[in-house]
Amino acid sequence: MHAPELTDYMKDQAAKLDEVSDEIDKVNVLKLKSQAKDKATYDKAAAAAEKAEAARLEALYDGESQFDAEKDKTAFRQYEDACDRVKNFYAASLSPSLFRTKADVDGQEQHLKQTYEYNVKMREEFRNTTRARMSVWEAMELLDNLVDESDPDTSVGQIEHLLQTAEAIRRDGKPEWMQVVGLIHDLGKLLCFFGADGQWDVVGDTFVVGCQFSDKIIYPETFKVNPDYNNHKLNTKYGVYEPNCGLENVLLSWGHDEYMYDICKNQSTLPKEGLAMIRYHSFYPWHREGAYQHLMVEDDWEQLKAVKAFNPYDLYSKSDDPPKKEELGPYYRSLIDKYFPEEVQW
Repeated sequence: MHAPELTDYMKDQAAKLDEVSDEIDKVNVLKLKSQAKDKATYDKAAAAAEKAEAARLEALYDGESQFDAEKDKTAFRQYEDACDRVKNFYAASLSPSLFRTKADVDGQEQHLKQTYEYNVKMREEFRNTTRARMSVWEAMELLDNLVDESDPDTSVGQIEHLLQTAEAIRRDGKPEWMQVVGLIHDLGKLLCFFGADGQWDVVGDTFVVGCQFSDKIIYPETFKVNPDYNNHKLNTKYGVYEPNCGLENVLLSWGHDEYMYDICKNQSTLPKEGLAMIRYHSFYPWHREGAYQHLMVEDDWEQLKAVKAFNPYDLYSKSDDPPKKEELGPYYRSLIDKYFPEEVQW
């Protein structure tokens, strides 16, 4: 059982998914614009706290990201300025008549269908079934069928974007395992070839299921249509969890992050910081907005530093100057071999 045979339908679904995924990334970048403006009003205490956090990151990962030092981050996670398509993905449930196509209406499903019951079911299903056996590099080549033709900011394929992320990390002198994380962090999008129902169960900002939906999630009001919203066992502050149970013991909304995290946790030798970068890179309510601290343990704070160190590479490494995979392939294949078996069960 090797890579699945690609049908025209699968390619079409993959292209639509990549379009939404890239636009979600743009939204996450845009919010930085409004947050950057807020920084101008920070008092000295807030500025000191920010400086201290930067120092901690520097101590942990040999310096903050340098590749993006000259990029205009203020021009990039401001939801008020988000394109309609991203709003559709999260919020179509509020006004379905506003959306023009079936794909737009499908987008509402993330906040509607990501229930606790669904998440338990998906983990059982994917952990008990092998859908393909192939190397990590073969998986990257399969994912390269995702091409976003509508993105005005970049015209590169998925494998080039993964290499761009890894190369930015490499140029900043980060450890080899972190370069590998950059290379594979989006490989979970292979879900679109493995029977994903749509876009809602592959991409999008992630959040905890099984307890009250945080008001720090994008468009929190749209969760009123989720069956868990009125379930008294699931809509309290802690829900099915215990205080400070640790994020390792909670379920995050199912998608490419959770899928890839599960694969890496069981089939790689990546350190826990690398696993955190993979699992939490779309968990913006936590690593950007500060939600879910009541569920955290001490170790989660260390993982938070790792995720924040990775985030700039995830958001800012796209450009139209793609690396040459023929030249870089041997180097990254050798890195992959250090952390993964020759054949991975997907």
